[in-house]
Amino acid sequence: MVDKVVLVGIIKQKEREEIIKENLEELAFLAFTAGAKVMGRFTQRRDKPNSRTFVGPGKLEEIKEFVIENEVSLVVFDDELGPNQIRNIEKELECRIIDRTNLILDIFAKRAQTAQSKAQVELAQYEYLLPRLIGMWTHLERQKGGIGLRGPGETEIETDRRIIRSKISLLKKKLIAIDKQNKVQRKNRAQKVRVSLVGYTNAGKSTIMNMLSKSNVFAEDKLFATLDTTVRNVVINQITFLLSDTVGFIRKLPHRLVESFKSTLDEAREADILIHVVDLSHPDFEQHMQTVNETLAELKADHKPTLVVFNKIDKLSAAFLDELEIENENGILNSKLLEETYLATEHEHSIFISAIHKTNVKEFRKMIVELVIETYKNVYPHFPLSISGHYPSQN
Repeated sequence: MVDKVVLVGIIKQKEREEIIKENLEELAFLAFTAGAKVMGRFTQRRDKPNSRTFVGPGKLEEIKEFVIENEVSLVVFDDELGPNQIRNIEKELECRIIDRTNLILDIFAKRAQTAQSKAQVELAQYEYLLPRLIGMWTHLERQKGGIGLRGPGETEIETDRRIIRSKISLLKKKLIAIDKQNKVQRKNRAQKVRVSLVGYTNAGKSTIMNMLSKSNVFAEDKLFATLDTTVRNVVINQITFLLSDTVGFIRKLPHRLVESFKSTLDEAREADILIHVVDLSHPDFEQHMQTVNETLAELKADHKPTLVVFNKIDKLSAAFLDELEIENENGILNSKLLEETYLATEHEHSIFISAIHKTNVKEFRKMIVELVIETYKNVYPHFPLSISGHYPSQN
């Protein structure tokens, strides 16, 4: 059964209305990724959220009428709700209430495949539940299953704070042990240059991973298609390096998830080179880039040599091309013209590609090889150069 969903957000006084529309558009994509059908969206301009019901009583009544008329089963709020707000809103609307954080946790719970990512998601879920225990267990007991209810809450209805804290402690110890194993593996790979794909979720990282490594990493046009880090040995023009794919970033990514997934993101933190993949066709791509850069700064990985890959140029809108003063002759985009825009000049290393259509891929590979060779010279100067000037593949 597909959940019928309503989305709710507030517009702060100094905030442009377009911002909340973009946020709700992303929230709708999150809901779609979780398997829901969005029936409606509601916004309200306020200085700050109502401490009791997030939105004002008039707006809440408007939402209630819509919920009843359309048989909506779930209302999702774009900001994190407190336990009292959840209970009060649920009482008024008489349906399930979750916030953006809970929705993201649900998607992560569904996507997690390895023992590490499952433990990371479970830890984040318990840390989310802990301050919401009062009144939440009766809520969970009444509603089994559905978006926002996957994971530990389903089977731990009578769990008290002490048991939850115990589970959190055990999960942290488990992740420390897994992290130690990963560090040993990374140490064993230390004699090769490490390149890590980073970027906003759904920017095309997994597609590029498959293209460069000729592997079969799961790629889908949904948010957080990949949670688990994948590492592949790649050889281009006799130059060998390790390529890793990491979990995508997103606006308002719950801090507890960033904390839980820091060990996974160590691939980005310990990489020699970053490939920052950007979905250039997205209308809010610049905000996405800022979110990624802020997250990298939080991970202390923002100082590394970075190749910015503007992906999905095959999907650029006519309006965006007009804004860049680029003519799309006969329906064919000349990617070289993009290299003359501010997008290219703002970054030391950048390229415009379409991973799906293999546009500019040859030049993309060449740029990666140049960066890898330069890194070998700086990081591993003892590696011998072959006659052709290439570093030989190391087995």
